[in-house]
Amino acid sequence: MLDNRQQRVVIETDRHRITGSITMPSGGFRSRLSDFLNHAEKEFIALTEAVVTPVEGNGSVERRDFVVVGRQHIVLAMPEDPALSEDDA
Repeated sequence: MLDNRQQRVVIETDRHRITGSITMPSGGFRSRLSDFLNHAEKEFIALTEAVVTPVEGNGSVERRDFVVVGRQHIVLAMPEDPALSEDDA
């Protein structure tokens, strides 16, 4: 049985910044964010507790329980900095 953990991440596409949680292995293979995102068999990344913000600032912020992002659309991904909050953005 694999142990999993929730990792808060920020993912940007050409049009949106998405902050949410992804489920990753706790250790071993694919336990790093870069390895997880580069997994060849994974075409979509599922995020829970997501906040979707337009990059250009046009439009409203949306909160969704679940979002799926096509891996080919990701231009930037990083762990969320817990010191920053959505209210600071």
